[in-house]
Amino acid sequence: MRIDVWSDVVCPWCYIGKRRLEQALAETGDQAEIVWHSFQLDPSSTNDDPRDLPTRLGEKYGRGREWGLEANAHVTSIAAELGLEYHLDQAKSANTVDAHRLLHLARSLVDAGEVPADTQDRLKERLLKAYFTDGLPVGDHATLQGLALEVGLPSDRVAEVLASTTYADEVAADQAQALAYGANGVPFFVIDEKYGVSGAQPVEVFREALRRANADRKPITLVNTPPTASAEDPTCGPDGCPI
Repeated sequence: MRIDVWSDVVCPWCYIGKRRLEQALAETGDQAEIVWHSFQLDPSSTNDDPRDLPTRLGEKYGRGREWGLEANAHVTSIAAELGLEYHLDQAKSANTVDAHRLLHLARSLVDAGEVPADTQDRLKERLLKAYFTDGLPVGDHATLQGLALEVGLPSDRVAEVLASTTYADEVAADQAQALAYGANGVPFFVIDEKYGVSGAQPVEVFREALRRANADRKPITLVNTPPTASAEDPTCGPDGCPI
């Protein structure tokens, strides 16, 4: 089973959605290859915005800082139910394009067999924790270099990517693909290129999506005896060609 996920590393519901998906997989016992795709909630964000998160949120949605504080408290309480520790009062403004480019690097190294298969997922987890729990600036190159090295990415490759625009096109393509799928927000999950889950839905929604995906993958039931080859008649006949 393959699960493609579009999300941002500064999206509080994306971290919650990741945990809920993981819980559903643990409960069903399904084995899945999870591929993380880029989606920037705000590509215009900067790494040096002096406003705190409640102020940024309140101004973005035209609700004011008090509303931003209430929104943060609400999502923090939901995260806590899943064992996630949010410190949104420490969250620092960041443009996440470079974090996403490193996630693409991780995926390419996984595909090439140069790093363990779970490396991209571990980098995604570390980036989320860095922003939501540790209050680290995930748009800062030195911070990103350190986080990437923690999960085992080669330092020279990380440095090369951060010093260039490598994978910027892939980040943009991911964003375009999410919109083409009809995603109007993140996180956005696609299971086996067929079943979509939009948002950080309850665990039971993920379980149902996994159940449907598994049902589609069950082997067919034969209603006749499959053909077999024999020394007397090794060729194809009316019942088909044996393999």
